[in-house]
Amino acid sequence: MSLLAAATPTTSSHFSAPLLPSFHVPRRNLTAPLHRIRRSRLLTVVASVPDPAAGPVEYTPWLIAGLGNPGNKYYGTRHNVGFEMVDRIAGEEGITMNTIQSKSLLGIGSIGEVPVLVVKPQSYMNYSGEAIGPLAAYYQVPLRHILLIYDDMSLPNGVLRLQKKGGHGRHNGLQNVIENLDGRREFPRLSIGIGSPPGKMDPRAFLLQKFSSEERVQIDASLEQGVDAVRTLVLKGFCGSTERFNLVQKYKFHKV
Repeated sequence: MSLLAAATPTTSSHFSAPLLPSFHVPRRNLTAPLHRIRRSRLLTVVASVPDPAAGPVEYTPWLIAGLGNPGNKYYGTRHNVGFEMVDRIAGEEGITMNTIQSKSLLGIGSIGEVPVLVVKPQSYMNYSGEAIGPLAAYYQVPLRHILLIYDDMSLPNGVLRLQKKGGHGRHNGLQNVIENLDGRREFPRLSIGIGSPPGKMDPRAFLLQKFSSEERVQIDASLEQGVDAVRTLVLKGFCGSTERFNLVQKYKFHKV
């Protein structure tokens, strides 16, 4: 079954499906609505820098999921920056998010010539895995190509960090995703710093706060930087530029 197959996934959240077979995706069909794609169509992907004489190059699709809570009351809050990053990626890459599947709002498109599925789970933060697990299994996306984007109170506001794998860091949404991927943690993640609660403030109240005007400027800048980082990751994988990115992010607000 291809990345763009049209059917409803099963409710099983186990990540046990085999890897996707080779496929060919014509460029014009990458952003077509899911319900209009015919199941039987053979799909192929062409490399972003192909050798014309070499023919099509196999590419494995990516699932890029931002974590957050659905509904206007949560829009712009610290806990929803994962949603904001996915919206920004979709906008920059011309991907329309207009399909509901597996408790998620999603869009199908490409970054360069690499097929991607951009996802905003609608199951609420603490149950994000109930959406992402079945989608990853249904579209047969390997763990190494499941990118989670989420808020991180351990990082200063507006600081990003890109990692190959890791734990959940007591982030309930991330923990639920791990549980729904059979406990596997070997998937990439982009964490967005939102700062820590001041004084004795309840962390839950802090997460549901909106950013101050100064913090908002930092977050907007980080979203732009995050789009570039995700594009580089999808096209080139983890490489030396990833380490440089993390180093620059770590010290970008330090004054010499």
